[in-house]
Amino acid sequence: MNASANSVHIPYSRVVCDGQELELIREVLESGWLTTAGKCALFEEKFASVVNVEFACAVNSCTAALHLALESLGVGPGDRIFVPTMTFTATAEVVRYLGADPIFLDVEYGTSLVTPSILEKAVADHPGAKALIVVHFGGQAADMLGGQGPGLMDICRRNGIRVIEDAAHAFPARQKEQMVGSIGDITCFSFYANKPITTGEGGMVTTNDPELARRIRLMRLHGIDRDIWNRYTADKPSWEYDVLAPGFKYNMPDINAAIGLAQLDRAYLLRQNRERCARFYFDKLQNLEGVDLPVILDNYENHAWHLFPIILQDAISVDRNDFIERMAARGIGTSVHYKPLHRMSYYQNRYSLNPVDFPNAEKVWRGCVSLPIYPSLNENELQYICSSIEDILKH
Repeated sequence: MNASANSVHIPYSRVVCDGQELELIREVLESGWLTTAGKCALFEEKFASVVNVEFACAVNSCTAALHLALESLGVGPGDRIFVPTMTFTATAEVVRYLGADPIFLDVEYGTSLVTPSILEKAVADHPGAKALIVVHFGGQAADMLGGQGPGLMDICRRNGIRVIEDAAHAFPARQKEQMVGSIGDITCFSFYANKPITTGEGGMVTTNDPELARRIRLMRLHGIDRDIWNRYTADKPSWEYDVLAPGFKYNMPDINAAIGLAQLDRAYLLRQNRERCARFYFDKLQNLEGVDLPVILDNYENHAWHLFPIILQDAISVDRNDFIERMAARGIGTSVHYKPLHRMSYYQNRYSLNPVDFPNAEKVWRGCVSLPIYPSLNENELQYICSSIEDILKH
């Protein structure tokens, strides 16, 4: 049965904006102030409160957030930064923006996370690395805090390595009882359209370090010592400002922040509905031969559930690409997260990377498929997806 025969259309991602988005956007439009202003400031304040962190700075993408994070830590030419190979290119490209070099790490099979043991070996092999960018893959926090042994933070602190959390997938998420966003030196979030909460395009940087926050806020908008909102609401003349550094144009407009405020109000409800989808998949697919389901390190409630990646085992008769085509023929959208960076031409050629050095990522890459997971998926759609997977793998 195909999509044209049964008119089924289940996209890979579906944006949910059924809160106060329109009302808050209307307030921005009626204010006459469309760029970074009061809504952005309020979004930062509320986000910091939810994450339980001292400082939050809204920006126009997670890529901008990562760039600002590295720049604030003084990363420059000759520095080396640990980056997992199983991530989107933005995680590594920002390292190159500053003339530094990524050191690519393998990941754990089943979670696609960097583990303490992987990092320990990398530190031994590459002494003197300046920072780690740890990706909380799919919405699940990496082992930052440890337990039976040292966590990623312990290893980094012991070796003088600064920690940037790439939490593009991971809001709201926790590691044990601590919110992702308040653990490392700096955390970077994404609010792209398909993320757990969205601003259309946008991101956030969080930190508890006042000096890092000051630098990030300065560099977010051209290195100017007063942002536009401050200049037009303060007693000091609006035209008067100074440029303290050659900064960037990374600020978030109030229109985007308005969407973010509406989404933030429902963040835990949206997360709960993503979890509902994940639980359905685990229940229906757990006994399906030839498929590895995601490995969950903590409880379901601490996971943001941005992705639900399954891995098709090598032994089954249908390969990953054929599986995706067959799902599409049934009207079901899927995706792949990710083609690892060591296979991308730029990184492979520049750093002479060999797939043999990344055995777990290679195993993930050969069979990974991300299933639809979003708050508005209903039980009939979820059942159709699971039935389709079972039918495809049996024929």
